[in-house]
Amino acid sequence: MVAPQYPAGPYEPEDGYSDRRREQLIAEIEAAPAILRSVINRLTDEQLDTRYRNWSIRQIVHHMADSHVNSYIRYKWALTEERPTIKAYNEGRWVALEDSRTGALGPPLALFEGLHIRWVQLLRALSPEQHARAFVHPETGEAVRLSAALPYYAWHCRHHTGQIAWLRDQNRWK
Repeated sequence: MVAPQYPAGPYEPEDGYSDRRREQLIAEIEAAPAILRSVINRLTDEQLDTRYRNWSIRQIVHHMADSHVNSYIRYKWALTEERPTIKAYNEGRWVALEDSRTGALGPPLALFEGLHIRWVQLLRALSPEQHARAFVHPETGEAVRLSAALPYYAWHCRHHTGQIAWLRDQNRWK
């Protein structure tokens, strides 16, 4: 069976949502490390090296840590500079590096967990004016409001943990 592109559903942009929705999105980001840990729990090295489309589970875990580090830094830039142009990165090249292809998952999980604690602390402290601040993406030239980035990263967590969960279900890994 061919793995679906979006096992958790495609990303649907959101902006201008309620305070209640904002807290729901932050809660998703807060819960993401525990959910990720639960979907990779008890997987063997062979299972971790199983591919979901283009990347192995191991690479997906490393990617999640890398991606969210970049997002956290983007938030910090947007909060401390006027419409900064962020640095894009080639995620495919990053996951092709040796650490992502063969590295243990303890370090990226620890990074993901610690990062999310700090990120959630930051997100919950933002004023509405800060939440409306933006960064500029160099590939599109578009300004991205932090309020629009938040639902994307909540989805990003669901998306990649959904990929791993799909592999677990398809292969009947317990």
